[in-house]
Amino acid sequence: MKLAEALIERKALQEKITRLRERLVENAKVQEGDAPQEDPRALLTEVDAALRDLQTLTTRINATNIRTPLATGETRNVMDAIAERDMLMLKRTILAQLVQATSITQPRGFGVTRNEVKFRPTVDVAALHQEIDALAKQYRELDTQIQACNFVTDVVE
Repeated sequence: MKLAEALIERKALQEKITRLRERLVENAKVQEGDAPQEDPRALLTEVDAALRDLQTLTTRINATNIRTPLATGETRNVMDAIAERDMLMLKRTILAQLVQATSITQPRGFGVTRNEVKFRPTVDVAALHQEIDALAKQYRELDTQIQACNFVTDVVE
């Protein structure tokens, strides 16, 4: 199985577990004298099986990511690249929120008076936009490398 296939299967298992959790909650209690639509014990058995499968698959994916170089001649493994990609996204999100916080919106229907408090940004918004764009580009390029690796790498047994 290729790494990309394993990732798709992991996502499907995660979605299945979410659905099972919802079904469990729906059948956790019923009105006295009624029976649940589904047996919670049977659902819990399904949850246990799905969790075991997810744990096994996740362990295999992680082991593969640690052992696999990102590209030929590359010193980083896939796990390092994923961590770097996640940090690029996190920093981009933080900077975008900072830029958002610098905007000052005026309430509609009110004019500016000379007694009104004036605000100004404490950061260089244009420079932040440039950094956000650079981070987005780095993210895209690194993500492309990771995805390419996922389609050619076999998952460890």
